[in-house]
Amino acid sequence: MYTIKNEKLKVEIKQPGAELHSIQTTDGCEYLWQGIPEVWDGQAPNLFPYIARLTNETYVYEGKEYHMKIHGFIKDSDLTVDSATESSVTFRYDSNEKTLVQYPFAFSYFLTYELDGSTLKIINKVENHDEKAMLFGIGGHPGFNVPLEEGLRFEDYVLEFGNPAHPTRVGFTEDCHLNGQDELYALEEERRIPLQHNLFDQDAIVLKNMDRCVTLRSDKGTRAVKVRFPQYTHLGFWHMPHTTAPYVCIEPWSSLPSRYGVVEDLSQQSDLVRLEAGKIYENQWSIEIIE
Repeated sequence: MYTIKNEKLKVEIKQPGAELHSIQTTDGCEYLWQGIPEVWDGQAPNLFPYIARLTNETYVYEGKEYHMKIHGFIKDSDLTVDSATESSVTFRYDSNEKTLVQYPFAFSYFLTYELDGSTLKIINKVENHDEKAMLFGIGGHPGFNVPLEEGLRFEDYVLEFGNPAHPTRVGFTEDCHLNGQDELYALEEERRIPLQHNLFDQDAIVLKNMDRCVTLRSDKGTRAVKVRFPQYTHLGFWHMPHTTAPYVCIEPWSSLPSRYGVVEDLSQQSDLVRLEAGKIYENQWSIEIIE
């Protein structure tokens, strides 16, 4: 376990997957879901090099089939610490024989957590060491406790966008592949999604064409979480379907899963990041903790 801290926050990160384990304010309030196994044992998996599901866990590249599990392999990999200070840490993972079997590119992946006051910055960097362009998806999947204060209920909270929006909900099949049936998703007062457990009975809500800032908050409390994701095209909300799980995930995504029944040709999936040989990709999103 690695710890970074400043005058506002203490953050713990697990080495497996460089996954967030805890986000606490100085009074000890825990904002991050603690991964109860009988509900959902994840907390904040990092998604790379593919987001969500591939049909039959399979894709094609340059005429060859490859196999990869949901959300890629970084979440299940042991990353090493590349550099660290009291308030920041950078993890690294390099391609190897194990990754090349499922993903035929030479790369280095860096993930930095950096505290700035009450904000945790998450910086992803990918270096392409190959002689061909890399294709990948990248994103986050943090779960946050709901409620954040005693005496409040899950239903007292909303997900509130910073600006009015008329987003589109991405159409998914029951097993969470694309079905091509996108539709407008109405927000309360063009800004809010009031939380109810049954929102997630059909699994994740994934939006596009929305504001790039959303806040988990309640009119009845003061504690809140603000997620900014300026470089991501999609945003998912999720908790385990058909449960009353006391958390919600806020997931910035750069791309989408495969189409239903289609084994995707990676070179033809237009929403993936394309990183040319020898180039570096970097993006940043953040989690601001409000007391």
